[in-house]
Amino acid sequence: MSEESLPPDAQDARPEYADALPEYAERVLEVAELIPPGRVMTYGDVAEWLQEGGPRQVGRVMALYGGAVPWWRVIRADGVLLPGHELRALDHYRAEGTPLKEASRAAEGHLPRVDMKRARWDGGEHAKAHT
Repeated sequence: MSEESLPPDAQDARPEYADALPEYAERVLEVAELIPPGRVMTYGDVAEWLQEGGPRQVGRVMALYGGAVPWWRVIRADGVLLPGHELRALDHYRAEGTPLKEASRAAEGHLPRVDMKRARWDGGEHAKAHT
């Protein structure tokens, strides 16, 4: 529900932290939900697919509101796991069969990265219906 759809008196009475999401956030989260298990999109991919915003805006939406969607499927373009959530994300990737590149011994924390060449999703059939 957008703010505009609330009656005028409800708009004035609602607290600043109302449950309604900004429209852009809703759209970003809808895209995150479309990404199939085992596949990923970058923050920039999501912005490009929506034809609005950029990687930073998508990242901000995911940081604020992404907990209710498969957040681990929207990642950095270099495939690095989300800082602070690496092990949770890795559990999801392994459960879903997301292609990973094993880390070299020199890599910090020895954590793998997502194999972007194999895991990146372009929207498939959903992309055709979106445009």
